[in-house]
Amino acid sequence: MVPTRKNVTKLTRAERRRFVDAVLALKRKGRYDEFVRVHIDYYVSDGDHRRRVAHMAPSFLPWHRKFLLEFERALQQEAPGVTVPYWDWTAARSPVAPPWTDDLLGGTGRGRDRRVDTGPFARANGWVVRANVTDDDFLVRDLGRPADPFALPSEAELDAAMRESTYDEEPWDSTVTSGFRNGLEGWTGSRFGNDRWRNHNRVHRWVGGTMLGGASVNDPVFWLHHSFVDLLWSRWRRAHPEGAYQPAEPPGFGSLQRGRIVARGEPMPPWNVTPASMEGHGRLYRYA
Repeated sequence: MVPTRKNVTKLTRAERRRFVDAVLALKRKGRYDEFVRVHIDYYVSDGDHRRRVAHMAPSFLPWHRKFLLEFERALQQEAPGVTVPYWDWTAARSPVAPPWTDDLLGGTGRGRDRRVDTGPFARANGWVVRANVTDDDFLVRDLGRPADPFALPSEAELDAAMRESTYDEEPWDSTVTSGFRNGLEGWTGSRFGNDRWRNHNRVHRWVGGTMLGGASVNDPVFWLHHSFVDLLWSRWRRAHPEGAYQPAEPPGFGSLQRGRIVARGEPMPPWNVTPASMEGHGRLYRYA
């Protein structure tokens, strides 16, 4: 029987404890920080001339599916059968309800530095941020940004992405104006205001603090967020069975994206897996 990823609001008290304990065990052994470093290393913007696989590229979804699967397998070495729950931010929108409870992720940051001091991932409880792009060694959150309110994605934003009929389109980066991948990842052409971020990106902004940028994995909500993003890809693919990963072939000579993105049959670093091999997950896990 394949493991089942559950909605975080449906976890029993024992399931919450097992998940948290497994995450803490990885942290104590230094393995959690290895996942943080991988994401930092592969967080490459489309203004950078290196190969992009994690963000601002067609492989955003299969890369994170593999990343999430590797993390889940590491958790299962600590607690057999445990899975990464998903946070459905279309329904669970309160900053004081799951997953933001003291027995799960803890709450928002306190004081001027927005330091998280509740829950198992507070600095005082031993959650030390070691791999970071800032000097902070503690989690920072500003859920919903009360001083300048910022909302989670709207149903209209997500519906617009889910209605897209193609997986991705040229120029295969953050400037794409159609296609499911960027519709869900959430880059827009707007330079100003809160409309710059939608869907996946907007959730990172709503959490704030540590969830901004390449070191976002330091906040365990990263995994719950991406578990839901992965579920949304599954739902979209069921609704669009013709929606295979694009591009099917590498960009041709003369393309600015040649050598900077991966085609459907090319391996995604740091693993020797292709986007095509990650398009289905039925034999690996399921969603409740």
